[in-house]
Amino acid sequence: MLQSPPVKSTSWLALVALLAIGGYVVYSSLTIGGVRCEVCIDFGGRHACRAVDGDTEQDALAAARTNTCALLASGVTDSMACGRTPPSKSECHPR
Repeated sequence: MLQSPPVKSTSWLALVALLAIGGYVVYSSLTIGGVRCEVCIDFGGRHACRAVDGDTEQDALAAARTNTCALLASGVTDSMACGRTPPSKSECHPR
């Protein structure tokens, strides 16, 4: 009867390294951001809200505004106009 060859130690080492890298990616993605901001914008007769985590309040607000406008605007001109629209709601709090 044929036996399968034993698993080489380099295969185990590669598996452990892959699991370690995967664990680090998952852990670091779950701990991103010290501030959570929610921004709501009324633009073009539509309303949308988005919440974003960021390292600083300024970064989180900018990202939340960009994400909200991505839902509401189409095209470069609309996106720029939406980005200049004052939010109807803007609040931040530490995570």
